[in-house]
Amino acid sequence: MHITQRQLLDLIASNKEFSSLSLRKMAELLGFEGKPQIIKHHLQRLEKDGLIQMNLEEGVIKLVKKGVEKASIGSIYSLPLVGAANCGPATIFADQNIEQYLKVSSIMLPRAKKGLYALIADGPSMNKAEVEKGKTIESGDFVLVDSECKNYKAGDIVVAVIDNMATIKRFREDKTNNRIILEADSTEKYLPIFIHEGDNFQFSGKVVGIIKRHN
Repeated sequence: MHITQRQLLDLIASNKEFSSLSLRKMAELLGFEGKPQIIKHHLQRLEKDGLIQMNLEEGVIKLVKKGVEKASIGSIYSLPLVGAANCGPATIFADQNIEQYLKVSSIMLPRAKKGLYALIADGPSMNKAEVEKGKTIESGDFVLVDSECKNYKAGDIVVAVIDNMATIKRFREDKTNNRIILEADSTEKYLPIFIHEGDNFQFSGKVVGIIKRHN
């Protein structure tokens, strides 16, 4: 996310009067004096990404909240999209890491919707992992993660953040050797990842669903 967009989000969240300011005044606050079109551009990008709702003519700029919206076709959920995972950048479920909101019909979501967030799968290391019947995790797919899951059992597909890098792998616990093994499930060969208690890692949830990005 562009630094100006992050600054705009912070101002919208912290300043209730921000939406009543002119674009010119907003530009001054962010160091773009005399360049209101820069602010307008970044606000439009935030609106396109689903992070804000905006009506400049009526002076309305507000953050989009994650959760459920009622629509004529049923319930539409706005799931936080926090980036890509497999061999990508760190993507721990936290508001400051939200890049966009993914709007999804409730029919396409697992029964438990509270605490869900989405990641984009990056790479083929889990292309044999079947989360839902007939659906495997392919590169580019939206992966749905239950951030409230704290107890993992053998075979669960988890999101792990290791040394500030996020990965999606199958969970195994090797109690004999006091370690956790994270395994790929792929048509290609990948070595397992071995984690010990003192390592720099954390789990960020359990994969509970997939939304295919491509046919």
